[in-house]
Amino acid sequence: MTPNDDKTDLDDVDLKRLVGYDDKAEYELDLRGLDRPHAEESVRQMLERGRFQAARSIIVRFDPAGPETGETLFQPIGRQLLDARKKGVLSKLSPLPPHAGSGFYVVTRGKDDAP
Repeated sequence: MTPNDDKTDLDDVDLKRLVGYDDKAEYELDLRGLDRPHAEESVRQMLERGRFQAARSIIVRFDPAGPETGETLFQPIGRQLLDARKKGVLSKLSPLPPHAGSGFYVVTRGKDDAP
């Protein structure tokens, strides 16, 4: 018996089930190439529109960190989305898994009677 025989390895499907992420969303907000003020405004508009529409899943993407990139949008956009989650605008918020790139998977709470 090798040391790894007693461990249970989770595959991508199991991990996706645990975190509720399925690699697909109804919409995508691409913030790649935007500076922080423009990215934050784009997220603000997305959240505002989401209050009046049916619930939907959205992938929010931004540029990954690299040796030359400096600060990424992960922290400021993450805080903005977390605040929306606390206020009940989002029903789900999770970072994208590493294989999916940099960003977040969100589900808006939406409006019950929206089409």
